Formats: sequence, structure tokens, C-alpha cells
Amino acid sequence: MEKKHSLKNEAPDLSKGTKLLGKWNKNPYYIRRTLGRGATGAVYLADSREGQVALKVGHNSMSITSEVNVLKHFAKVQGQVLGPSLIDADDITIAGRRYPFYVMEFLKGETVFKHLDRHGKEWGPVLIVQLLGDLDRLHRAGWVFGDLKPDNLIVVSPPYRIRWLDVGGTTLQGRAIKEYTEFFDRGYWGLGDRKAEPSYDLFAAAMILMNMIYKRQFDKGRDGQQTLTTHIDRAPELWPYRKWLKKALTGQFSDAQKMKQSLMNIISKEAKPVKRNPSFHQQQQKPQTLKKRGRKRGKTQKSTFGMLDGVLVIAFLLLASALYWVGQLI
Repeated sequence: MEKKHSLKNEAPDLSKGTKLLGKWNKNPYYIRRTLGRGATGAVYLADSREGQVALKVGHNSMSITSEVNVLKHFAKVQGQVLGPSLIDADDITIAGRRYPFYVMEFLKGETVFKHLDRHGKEWGPVLIVQLLGDLDRLHRAGWVFGDLKPDNLIVVSPPYRIRWLDVGGTTLQGRAIKEYTEFFDRGYWGLGDRKAEPSYDLFAAAMILMNMIYKRQFDKGRDGQQTLTTHIDRAPELWPYRKWLKKALTGQFSDAQKMKQSLMNIISKEAKPVKRNPSFHQQQQKPQTLKKRGRKRGKTQKSTFGMLDGVLVIAFLLLASALYWVGQLI
């Protein structure tokens, strides 16, 4: 049901083997294949003197310049690894028309959903913690991501780290969102406008967690807020985060840092064996007829599995904490 709304894309279609030579910097690039097309241009995988890169060709100089400025900001912040690193920016002439383009680091990794399939859905909240930390830095710089969704995210390693693939929807705060996808847009759900402000991205971050668990998108129905509430309460995996989600979706978090800290507190509580949610650890019914030896063995197994469960939960907490702190340092 995904519907994306954006400006008309007039970027050129470049075939495999096409050579681009920057007008000013004279750096050559050879197109390998198309990676995607967005509102402000087309992104290609290309060969360069430094190896494989992602090259984005646009049709609007102002839009491309805005994206380049965002990437430049990322590079200026010590330890910042939000989006791809900026490598080059130039112009190219095709069929008598000038097009702006920029070259960025080609990120190798896996999609959010593939990562969760391989490592488990419990990684979802951990990745959202990382995402919120990145959003906090972006918002403090005066920008809003805008078209925030799983398609614009990638998980790289080592260590596992969420990164942004496309900053085409990034908008200066206070302006109108220029690109959005309905499912992750609060305007679609009737829970806010499309003004570029931090709460717009925070809504999308909450929707990404729901999308991670459901692995599908659903229509808003007659009442968007009621539909979201129903889906939050219906999923057992979302039970620990239901209050956090409802707060985020209704704009009750003032900034990404507070939303991140709140989520980290929930993860910490859920990782303690004494704080486990009964709905996720249902007790097994004892058989009606058991031999004495069988009862003793069953009791021992139950104790062993209980200890193992506690160890695994604590291990996940340590993993989440380590991942978070490492993510803040790189």
C-alpha cells in the first residue's frame, strides 16, 4: 500500500557503461547500475578512481546543493556516521543540458528487515535507539529527515550500525516536508501536519518500529489513531513499548533525545528477568499423570530453562548496551 509523494523526477536515465566526467573537478565515473530514483534525482552505482561509489544525478541545483550541504554537515561532526560520506560534487552536461551531481560513499550492508530475520525482532528497539540518537544530532543542526522509512535505512557492520541511504527528503526546519511516504507520515494518519519539525521524524521512527514487527503496512481505516492503537495492543512484541509508541505517535516527546532515553529505559527493564512480561513467558501446564521420577526431571528442566532464559535476557541487555555505546563512539 506504500504511496510516496514527491516532486516530479526529471533526472536522466544513464545506462551501464556510461562515462561521466565532472566539468570542474574532472573526475571520471563509469555507471554500473541504477540503485534507485527519488524526488530529487537518480542514484547509480559507479566505478571511480577510489573504487565503487554511489553517484546521484539531479535536475534541480538547489535541491542537490541542499543535500550536499547536509552531507557536508555530517562530515564536520566528529564521529558522525549518519549518512554516506561525501566524496565529490560537480556538474555534467548531457544532451546539451547541465545536471548537478554528487558522489558519496557506497554503503554495503543489509536491509533492516533482513537484519531482523537473521538476528531476531528484539534487535528492532536497539536499532531505533541508534536511529533516535542520529535524529537528535540532525535536529540540533536545524534539519528534519522527512521521508524516514526502512527503505532509506541500511544496517552495516562491524559493529552493527544503522545508517541513512538517501537524504533527498531532508528539509530545513520550519519548511514544508517536500517528500514523504504515507504509512510513515503523520498527516496521512490525521495526527499532525507536514511541517518540518522534530516531532515529524519522531512519529516516523515509532512507525518504523511497528513496521519492523508487523513486516507489512496497513490502511488507516476510518480513524487513523484508533487503527494504530489497535495494532499496538494486538502485537505481543509491542506490549512493553505500547505506552512509548502511543506517546510518540501523538507528539508527546519534545525531542529525539528524550524519546531515546525513554526507549532505553524500557529495554533495560525488559532485560531484567524479574521484570519479565507474563504474556511472553507463559507457564507450561503440568501433565495430569506423571511418575515421581518424571516430575523430578521436569522440575529440573524447568529450573534449567529458567536459568537459561535469564542468562539470555541479561546477555541481550549487555549486547544492547555495548552496541549503543559503540555506536556513539564511531
